Amino acid sequence: MRKIALSVFVLALSACNTVPLTGRKQVSLIPGSQMNAMAVTQYQEVLSKSKVITGTAQAQMIERVGQKVAAAVEKYLRQKGHADMIKDFNWEFALIDDPSANAWCMPGGKVAFYTGILGVCQDEAGVAVVMGHEIAHAVAKHGSERMSQGLIQQMGGVALQVAIKEQPEKAQSLYMAAYGIGSQYGAMLPFSRLHESEADEMGLVFMAMAGYDPREAPKFWERMAANSGGSQVPEFLSTHPSHQTRVKDLNAGMGEAMKYYLQQQNK
Repeated sequence: MRKIALSVFVLALSACNTVPLTGRKQVSLIPGSQMNAMAVTQYQEVLSKSKVITGTAQAQMIERVGQKVAAAVEKYLRQKGHADMIKDFNWEFALIDDPSANAWCMPGGKVAFYTGILGVCQDEAGVAVVMGHEIAHAVAKHGSERMSQGLIQQMGGVALQVAIKEQPEKAQSLYMAAYGIGSQYGAMLPFSRLHESEADEMGLVFMAMAGYDPREAPKFWERMAANSGGSQVPEFLSTHPSHQTRVKDLNAGMGEAMKYYLQQQNK
């Protein structure tokens, strides 16, 4: 037992990464290429079972905002010498006809917006709030981190390729639980409060880097709170921060985000 624990500890140390912007250390045992390959399959399966909207003004807006935020993120990472973090990304942005107020981004930059969230977004800046947040999940490799934790807990930290070969069903279920699709196609499973808060922090800066006013982010979450009609699960029971906590934290980080926004405005 001690040998297993030691091997997991050593493996975790060797796979320690740093999240951009926040500087948080994380354990990620799974190569991005493997997570991205699994994401492509899942993403295409979701799209094949959904009504994807193309050619409309709304669909074009999702594509436009997505490309702007993605380009800003890529530029930032290149400047910081971290271009390798997204070297295997192949951005795709889909608008799905679904009344849920939801959006998600799989590894490798596979983004989906549901029409149900557009009313809360209201405009392009609102879409940028959500886009920055979802892209942040992928850039921060939150899914890989969560799947790595699952591999350590359930399979002793074995490599993903070994897990797929020896226990393919368990490996697949770990992926689904980490960054995949729930029992209903298109229902992205929730992240932890830590990951959600980190994606909020990063997303605020990402949208500012792309030239969108970050002051729109707290307004978005105020609208989301109003849209939920006060039915949100109490924060201590939820995997997500409360809307009120998100508004407070976003306002606290506004100074840093505004620096990037003003740089874009002064060009």
